[in-house]
Amino acid sequence: MELWTALTIGALGSLHCAGMCGPIALAVPVIGKGSSAAFFSRIIYNAGRISTYALMGAFFGSVGYGVAIWSTQQNLSIVLGALIVISVVVPYSLKRFFNFNFMISGFIGKLKKNMGLLLGKKSIHTVFLIGFLNGFLPCGLVYLGIAGAVAAGSVADGALYMAAFGFGTLPMMLLVSYLGKLIGPGFRIFVRKSLPVVVVCLGVLFIMRGLNLGIPYISPKANHAHSVSICH
Repeated sequence: MELWTALTIGALGSLHCAGMCGPIALAVPVIGKGSSAAFFSRIIYNAGRISTYALMGAFFGSVGYGVAIWSTQQNLSIVLGALIVISVVVPYSLKRFFNFNFMISGFIGKLKKNMGLLLGKKSIHTVFLIGFLNGFLPCGLVYLGIAGAVAAGSVADGALYMAAFGFGTLPMMLLVSYLGKLIGPGFRIFVRKSLPVVVVCLGVLFIMRGLNLGIPYISPKANHAHSVSICH
């Protein structure tokens, strides 16, 4: 899966991040005084988030490598794309039945508690840690990025894919840090309604990549059918 898809997922998904992580971004302590100090603090915070995504990518890239030993990267991409589409179109009642967030509710609670404690401290170390912990909060768009990391098929490519996803979210997250209070409920409603369409389109892209149709950038011909890495 090429890195431009990760940047696209991150950029489009950052609209969702504006609503989910916006309050945290606004609460990040500023190290020093002045506009340059505020900008630097926000960069450190986002560097923490992106570091977490890269670590996730490395882990799930290794999972993809293991799967690729038993199958082809194309088949893996098709299966992941189908699961992404299904995750959107299945009825809400069925999603609730398969909601496993309760299994990690304790972990999420501790995560938020630790982040709350760090928000009261001002140092480069703590600001980075706030972002690092933020990256572990459950998020549907992060799961979508993880699917791409699995499809990447190696530790290095998985890490690069998720890092690119994180960089894709960076412009919007910086914007939220400065203008977050101006984002009203109407914008959040728009994002919530449009996001499923974006996710389905990306799921279809995963499927087309696996079909190997020879369409440049969308579904290019793979050089080796059994190549472990498809991240170029």
